[in-house]
Amino acid sequence: MACLNQTAPSIFILAGFPYQQELKIPLVSFFSIMFLLTLSGNSLIILMVITDLQLHKPMYWFLCHLSILDMAFSAVVVPKIIAGFNPGGKVISFLGCVTQVFFFHFLGCSESLLYTLMAYDRFLAICKPLHYGNIMSWRTCLIFSLGTLIGGSLQSTFQTFLTFHLPYGQKNYIDYVFCDIPAMLKLTCVDIKLNEMMMFIDVGLVAMTCFLLILASYVYIIMAILRISSHEGRHRTFSTCTAHLTVVVIYYLPVVYHYLRPASQDSMDGVVSMFYTTVTPLLNPLIYTLRNKEMKTARLKLWGRNPE
Repeated sequence: MACLNQTAPSIFILAGFPYQQELKIPLVSFFSIMFLLTLSGNSLIILMVITDLQLHKPMYWFLCHLSILDMAFSAVVVPKIIAGFNPGGKVISFLGCVTQVFFFHFLGCSESLLYTLMAYDRFLAICKPLHYGNIMSWRTCLIFSLGTLIGGSLQSTFQTFLTFHLPYGQKNYIDYVFCDIPAMLKLTCVDIKLNEMMMFIDVGLVAMTCFLLILASYVYIIMAILRISSHEGRHRTFSTCTAHLTVVVIYYLPVVYHYLRPASQDSMDGVVSMFYTTVTPLLNPLIYTLRNKEMKTARLKLWGRNPE
């Protein structure tokens, strides 16, 4: 094909977030506030976990890890979306696009693995309490956390290579709000069925597998909770688990919807991607702290108030 001999574009033009001109300032303000709240909320969780000895437990170690990933996940996408409200901000270099795709999928895959690990942690704590301390040692927690990062980097490296080794010809307009694999594949001038199949398997089904493993863990957890004789004990245990399960649902459903349909031309895809890249990282601190008694106590201590 003729495009095989053409040089790939040095820059790409992002479509950006669709809006009417009179909504520019409100939308820029909205995304800026969302980004700042995401950073501050997740930073607060990290600070509480580090400073409060009562939170030095595997569950909160993983929550701290999740907060770091959430901040990075949001930072990869949201600043470029904000910049895209100005014409010059829609331009992104080829290397910048490669970098955004890599870190987007690295962080996304790492979060998927971490959510699965957090479900396993709750499964052990509730269903295998006598063995929990021996299994979830600090050394094990560290190994598991590093494993999520290694798994994310391997998956992202593989997908990024498959995407950007393709010839791109002279097309450089990305009909999307940021650089992502489905949008980039539409710019190539060769058959992409293999790439779409690999993305379906590697991204969509990995996310679906993690989601199903989490649901399986919670089937056992719910069965164990129902066997607790104390009403207060059931309520306390269930409230701790519902926070994680809520976060899992609002994260995974948009991801599965988007990546199990790689050839989709649906205009809703951009809106869906905004949800798990912008809304979910903001909601996580709220969901995990509002109903968690230990987090409430730590927050009061941090603010210099005596918990009741």
